[in-house]
Amino acid sequence: MRPPLPPLDGRIERFDVVAATAMEFLRGAWPELRAVRLEVAGMPMADSEEGIPMWHLDHARGRIVLFRVPIERLLVPGHDDALHRRMAIESATFRAAAEYVGREPWELDDHGH
Repeated sequence: MRPPLPPLDGRIERFDVVAATAMEFLRGAWPELRAVRLEVAGMPMADSEEGIPMWHLDHARGRIVLFRVPIERLLVPGHDDALHRRMAIESATFRAAAEYVGREPWELDDHGH
């Protein structure tokens, strides 16, 4: 029998779990996301005209890449706590997925119908 694994309790692991949980919810709401892979990278390779990107969409490869450092580090001062980090991760995941499928994040309430 294998020894139990230690709980995933680091900041990076928490980010991955929150993003993956949000993406699973979205896959249930929007069938066109079911085959899309969610990946997490530390930082984007370059800034865009709009500033530091928080995600990259790759339709050709069917993937969404979230950039962990800007999502976590660009929180409003005074809101750098576990709750606000979780909200920022979920928000970025929802906004990236909505952009991927050409919708608005608030269209989830009607499941896109």
